[in-house]
Parts: sequence; C-alpha cells; structure tokens
Amino acid sequence: MALLKILTYPDPILRQKAEPITVFDEELKTLVANMAETMYAAPGVGLAANQIGIAKQLLVIDITGSDAEEKELITLINPKISKGEGSAVDEEGCLSVVDYTANVKRFTKIWVEALDVDGNPLAFEAEDYFARVIQHEVDHLNGHLFIDWISSLKLSLYKKKRKKQLLADQQKQASA
Repeated sequence: MALLKILTYPDPILRQKAEPITVFDEELKTLVANMAETMYAAPGVGLAANQIGIAKQLLVIDITGSDAEEKELITLINPKISKGEGSAVDEEGCLSVVDYTANVKRFTKIWVEALDVDGNPLAFEAEDYFARVIQHEVDHLNGHLFIDWISSLKLSLYKKKRKKQLLADQQKQASA
C-alpha cells in the first residue's frame, strides 16, 4: 500500500465532475486500499478519488467514528443520493480545504445507492453524522467543496487567507 498526495484548494481537479467507474479489477482494489491508508494517515473520515487527483466516482468512508479501536471502512462507487430528509447545521472540515472549518446545512437522513468494490449494488439509509460525511464526499465527486455552501464573505476571507498561505509556501521553496 502507499500514501497518496491529497490535493488542496484551489487545485482545479477538485472542481471536476468525476466519471463513473466501469471496471472492477485488482487495480481498483489497490486504489481503494491506498485511499484508505491515505485517509487514516491524514487523519480523516472520508476521501473522494478526485481529492487524490483521480476524477472517478469513488469514495472511502470510515463508518466507525473516531472513538472506535477497530476501524470499519465502506467503499462507495458511483454513489447517488436518491432522497434526503430533515436538516441540520454542523461544523465541517476537509482534507482538501486547509486550516478551515465552517457550519454547513445538510440532510439528516439520506437514501444511498452505489456499487461496492466488486461491482455489487448497495442500497441503504444513512443518518446524522454518517449521512453528513456521505453528502460531503459525494459533493467532491460533483466538483463541489463544503466552502461552496458558506456565505460569499466567509468564502472571500478564506480565499485571501489561502492565497497568503500558498505565497508563503512558494517563498519557502524558493529560498530552500
């Protein structure tokens, strides 16, 4: 297994709509294992393929929560949220949105259809935190980041902060 580079805002790949997966082979299983290792090392609870530069409809999610000793992973391929109900506002962060969290409104219950890593169909309901994580990751597959759902003022402030961070990083690299 290998750790993969997680792309960060404003990388344009994060804004691409991911393509469906049609081939279910050992290469896909290796990619899923590498994504899981990368997500846990980050540390995170979800990772979409376009966050590692692959515009394919694939995501991995830890469904155990941060307190669990043993981790349980779910892989969703070509996921679709067919229905949602209820709503709640809660804080979100993202491995691709550096040093920023914000309150985002999401459904509290969703119905999901997807394929597993072998191409078998999955259909299930997700609620509360699990539903929030799935919605966040599916947004990635559609080229959206959680910052797309915040006010324009907050987004503008984040963009300025991020621009300064990137400039400082470039200056450090140039002087190294």
